[in-house]
Amino acid sequence: MPKLTCDISQSLWDALQKAMDDSGEGIDHLVSRALADALQLDHGTLFQVSTAGALVEGLFGGVVSVGMLREHGDFGLGTFDGLDGEMIALDGHFFQIRSDGSIRRADDGQQVPFAVVTHFSPRETMVLEPFGSMAELTAQLDRKRGTDNLFFAVRLSGRFSSLHDRVASMAGAHETLVEATAHQAEFHMQDVDGTIVGFWTPSYVRGIGIPGWHLHVISDDRQRGGHVLDCAGQGITLALEPLDDFRLAMPETADFLAADLSGDTEKALDTAERGRGR
Repeated sequence: MPKLTCDISQSLWDALQKAMDDSGEGIDHLVSRALADALQLDHGTLFQVSTAGALVEGLFGGVVSVGMLREHGDFGLGTFDGLDGEMIALDGHFFQIRSDGSIRRADDGQQVPFAVVTHFSPRETMVLEPFGSMAELTAQLDRKRGTDNLFFAVRLSGRFSSLHDRVASMAGAHETLVEATAHQAEFHMQDVDGTIVGFWTPSYVRGIGIPGWHLHVISDDRQRGGHVLDCAGQGITLALEPLDDFRLAMPETADFLAADLSGDTEKALDTAERGRGR
């Protein structure tokens, strides 16, 4: 990352020292946040549409447009109206990965029931050690986090020796998330050059977010992709950004306002998102 060196007044230095003592934050974080505020830039902000609990209950109707999402991020993931495939946003381009395996650029007018996006600005970049499974990958990612209590955005780029992913199919009437993903399409691929986009969500927002790692992938030739269930690779480059500002856009639809979202989402999300418990 670029480094900034400059002279400041003693009064600014004293104020900065006091802010560090009061907040416990490091100088890099405080200065970066102050500059972002002054320049009216988003900094470490994660923007989410709707909740994981709403998805679990089958609230798949679109509530915002892709065009609106662009205003809040250039990097992220989600799904489309009716659970019609997987979304991946990369370098400002939004893609729809459909259950027949096809991939298309998403139109700004397309509706979205759930998405998580950010303006990606990684704090560090490194090459990961070889990994032979999703468990080995996430173990490495967990060691890079340093805390369980912030959100994190990750970008993983390179050649994946194997990928197992799924793509949600259009949901039937009144289906829950578990029911809808029971007839999802699954794909196994070998030696794929691509990029994984994903987020770590802390457990304390269970029911709002999807706790743990949530990863989507797209190949460099834009021919293959989906929600990652398993993967292996070596020489994969990781770019990592901690996110300390979480913003949630709540739907105002009649279905959302009337839904009972008080249930425990853990088992349903584990089955639907990670392919467990089927």
